Amino acid sequence: MSQSTLLSSPIEYLKGVGPLRADMLKKELNLYTFGDLLNHFPHRHIDKTQVLEIAKITPDQDFVQVKGVLMGMDTLGEKRSKRLVSQLRDQTGQIELAWFQGINWVQKQLMEGQTYIVFGRVSFFNGRAQIVHPEIEPYVAATAGQKSVLEPVYPSTEKLKSRGLNGKQIGKLTQALFMQISERDLPENLPASILKDQLSRWEAYRQIHFPTSQVLYKKALKRLVFEELFIAQVRLNLVKIDRHKNSRGHKFEVVGDYFNNFYNHHLPFELTGAQKRVIKEIRQDTARGYQMNRLLQGDVGSGKTMIALLSMLIAADNGYQSCMMAPTEILAQQHYAGLSELLKDMPIEVALLTGSTKTAERRRILQGLLDDTIHFVVGTHAIIEEVVQFKNLGLAVIDEQHRFGVAQRAQLWKKASIPPHVLVMTATPIPRTLAMTAFGDLDYSVMDELPPGRQPIKTVHRFETARANVMDFVKTEIQKGRQAYFVYPLIEESEKLSFEDLMQGYEQVKSYFPEPTYKISMVHGRQKNIEKETNMQRFVSGDTQILVGTTVIEVGVNVPNASVMVIESSEKFGLSQLHQLRGRVGRGSEQSYCILLSSVKASREARERLKIMCDHTDGFIIAEKDLEIRGPGDIDGTRQSGALNFKLANIINDRQTLIEAKEIATVICEKDPNLSSPENAPLKAYLLSQKSKIGWGKIA
Repeated sequence: MSQSTLLSSPIEYLKGVGPLRADMLKKELNLYTFGDLLNHFPHRHIDKTQVLEIAKITPDQDFVQVKGVLMGMDTLGEKRSKRLVSQLRDQTGQIELAWFQGINWVQKQLMEGQTYIVFGRVSFFNGRAQIVHPEIEPYVAATAGQKSVLEPVYPSTEKLKSRGLNGKQIGKLTQALFMQISERDLPENLPASILKDQLSRWEAYRQIHFPTSQVLYKKALKRLVFEELFIAQVRLNLVKIDRHKNSRGHKFEVVGDYFNNFYNHHLPFELTGAQKRVIKEIRQDTARGYQMNRLLQGDVGSGKTMIALLSMLIAADNGYQSCMMAPTEILAQQHYAGLSELLKDMPIEVALLTGSTKTAERRRILQGLLDDTIHFVVGTHAIIEEVVQFKNLGLAVIDEQHRFGVAQRAQLWKKASIPPHVLVMTATPIPRTLAMTAFGDLDYSVMDELPPGRQPIKTVHRFETARANVMDFVKTEIQKGRQAYFVYPLIEESEKLSFEDLMQGYEQVKSYFPEPTYKISMVHGRQKNIEKETNMQRFVSGDTQILVGTTVIEVGVNVPNASVMVIESSEKFGLSQLHQLRGRVGRGSEQSYCILLSSVKASREARERLKIMCDHTDGFIIAEKDLEIRGPGDIDGTRQSGALNFKLANIINDRQTLIEAKEIATVICEKDPNLSSPENAPLKAYLLSQKSKIGWGKIA
């Protein structure tokens, strides 16, 4: 049972469309075929039985539907400000109707003294209710012989509306579509066992477009939301199973001297329960002979680097080399310094390879990687250059993977005949619901505990008016020998404005912290890399007490002595970015502080965000809240692939359905990975019919 060929018919062949309208529908709404129109769902329905008395309209109402007699039609204003105004009157009062476009057409369609049913967004002008560009039709026609009580309103665009294709017209095209297709064009695509108590696929599509009751509409929505989430989960499961089956990987069979010696004699602190759990998962993954592809998400400071080191030691125990890639030179240097310090009493050779490695040292490293005298190499994307060859690369650790493109990562795989195991680390906590959809084809581990000795960061929100007090507080911290960050937002629309803001801020900080008593570094996007790195390095080494910058410091500056983070215009930042920035302090054992400065005019939503930051330090809770506020389409650093492009499902509101869909999909795919059983035949047929339309790209 494949998908109907009728649904793949070009949209211009639908009655009422034609070439010109088809062109508009393609450009404006990406509707190319009958099937695309079928999956263009209404964003709301008007209940034609609900008619409000005009006198009962209040300013807090959004959309209203009223019935009355049309009284008087006047054209007011000149050329550009010309408008058509009319009154609609019922027994209780009257409401003004206004049109600014298509005036001649409206005048031809409407007749004074007729009874109309009117629907639209209500606004109040000079204390009087008004509907601009209402949907209006004669009362009799609206109710006589109508099958669907709930009339669909479809998403449209201004351009389409100006060509007579508003939400209502698109509804008429959809009605024409249902006249042409039948049940056999929408065969079942779910196994029969799942379909108990569910509407058939055909019925679900009919009821979601033209419901005959609220109850049936809800049933249709439930069926199609489940289907969307379930199909996505089956796809991800099949990709994962295929990877496990077909991707040969190095077998790390032993945990030997390197690991045990380090674990028993050089481990600087007791591992957290989360760290122990993740190491166990990695050991199991790398021992199976398949390539490991694991996403490790841990909050800022949860000890991901220690996991990377222990994994690299397991690789070394099995005779393999490891590389660790970081997005910036300064971060690579920090990883290198950290690993060198931890391994100083062990016979492990660690090298640092970046763009600024001197020629002689570079030559030595390249030779060492070729003849296997270097066990670990840490670096930036300099590692993936053609000249860098390994004798035996077994493990690649990638820090902050969203900073590396897929093409860059693919170059790593070419460095070994059997691709290395991959451990991708991110400090951006991803809500579990998002991880289930965006990263379902990766195995993923979550570290949700902080190592012992870390104190939670105290976060406060202060308005601009309290700036003097904030500066005094920063002074007392610096007098204790600590360091501080001042971060300014990047204004995306204008690099010039951002730069001016930053320079103004820099001068302001200098006036509170005059030289030579205080020393200040500054970093921003306009600086050359060498200047940026030098200024960062001065702060890292303690030569300067204050670092003023834009969000370039968001990832990876590790200065345990920095105890204060002041975020200027904090209302302009998103939650996840605020959390990332806050993670630059609190890296030592001293109490640290994050001060969110905002304008007194900050919006209600912005204040809500800042309150969440003050109330929570757990990145996973913050990520969930961020998802609730912004919705899934707006999350940085995740794959904007088909996994998230749902038409009906919402991974926040439909979380329970997502969990259910994932569980069922996992069981089906594990039992029948080729979907060859008769029961799974409809599912297999559907997936094959969709295959050309899907990007099957895998993440790492």
